[in-house]
Amino acid sequence: MTAPRPGFAAEVKDAVTPRAALLVFAVLLLQLGFVASYVGALHDPSPHRLSIAVVAPARVAPQLTAALDAVPDEAVRSSTAPDRQTAVTRIKDQKIYAAWLFDAAGSRDTLLVASARGPAAATAAEKIVGSVETARQRTLTVEDVVPLAAGDAEGLSSFYLVVGWCVGGYLVASILGISAGSRPANTDRALIRLGTLALYSVAAGIGGAVITGPVLDALPGSIWALWGLGALVVFAVGAFTMAMECLFGVVGIGLAVLIFVVLGNPSAGGVFPPPLMPPFWRAIGAWIPNGAGTSAARSIAYLGSTELLVPFLVLAAWAAVGVAVTLVAVARHPHGPTAPDTTAG
Repeated sequence: MTAPRPGFAAEVKDAVTPRAALLVFAVLLLQLGFVASYVGALHDPSPHRLSIAVVAPARVAPQLTAALDAVPDEAVRSSTAPDRQTAVTRIKDQKIYAAWLFDAAGSRDTLLVASARGPAAATAAEKIVGSVETARQRTLTVEDVVPLAAGDAEGLSSFYLVVGWCVGGYLVASILGISAGSRPANTDRALIRLGTLALYSVAAGIGGAVITGPVLDALPGSIWALWGLGALVVFAVGAFTMAMECLFGVVGIGLAVLIFVVLGNPSAGGVFPPPLMPPFWRAIGAWIPNGAGTSAARSIAYLGSTELLVPFLVLAAWAAVGVAVTLVAVARHPHGPTAPDTTAG
């Protein structure tokens, strides 16, 4: 006689281990976090302390800055500039988002904006200043002093370029971990794996820069600078993902997705610049590789490579932490808790 088949409950218990059930539950939480983060960050853009400078005679400037400061919810951070050229320089140096030029001889004023820093910010500044002008029975002309490239219609090319680099970074680290063990067998293997990641980062950096530059004509700016930025973004994300795998095994991949996809992408300032995002995403964006990379890519492409120090330091810090944690984890546990390496890398 054949042995009786186990019941359905026994089949489920045998097929779905407690560890698998926990991983499925973790994926559910990650998915819900993805929805909450993206919708939370992007569903209701409202300006907060959007920097607008006023260029006007001394007798008028206080009235105009007061009108801007009176906009509800601290929507504007007003300042003054002595002349048009200074205002344009501050816009290009990323000190302000817009400048309001008052025409003392007539009733038609000018708003200087930089769509390259984000079309949504330019639109928000136009709406705010336009409402003040209407109340004062004046008219407003908008002038874009840092326009987007013809192939970058919505200003999203730099954001998607960096997203692509980030995706490559955590995917290649994940593949190396899945194929050869989450934690390298020893320090030499860890160095080989990091070296492989570095070579991949160089190739990914130049590939992304060439595609968005000469191939698609989506971004202006130095190909060499974008190449260097891309290599650093990919390596930083990949090294940190590798570190998470060394510490937590396959769960480390989920943590990398949480940081770089769930939190990093919506806070990067790609769709809406920081002054238009809610407080949480506004606070974290610049300190995650996605946001640092997007800011740096826009600066290289449009803004004369200004304000690059902080983004590059942020990326370097993520890379350094990733390398250090990987090497320390391997040195302390040479054989790792997961399947041993079967390849050199």
